Amino acid sequence: MKALVEKIKAEYAAFEANADAQVVKGNKAAGARARKAALDLMKDLKEFRKVSVAEAKK
Repeated sequence: MKALVEKIKAEYAAFEANADAQVVKGNKAAGARARKAALDLMKDLKEFRKVSVAEAKK
């Protein structure tokens, strides 16, 4: 679970950097990277929820 949390943190950092580049600098490619990172982040957050519920039931 710890590795999953670290992965989520790294993906959020990538999302944040690319989203800022799109908004502040108008970088269109960064927008595409931010959208991809958002999808990956969403998948991992769902996985975190599943693992967290399983851990709580122990």
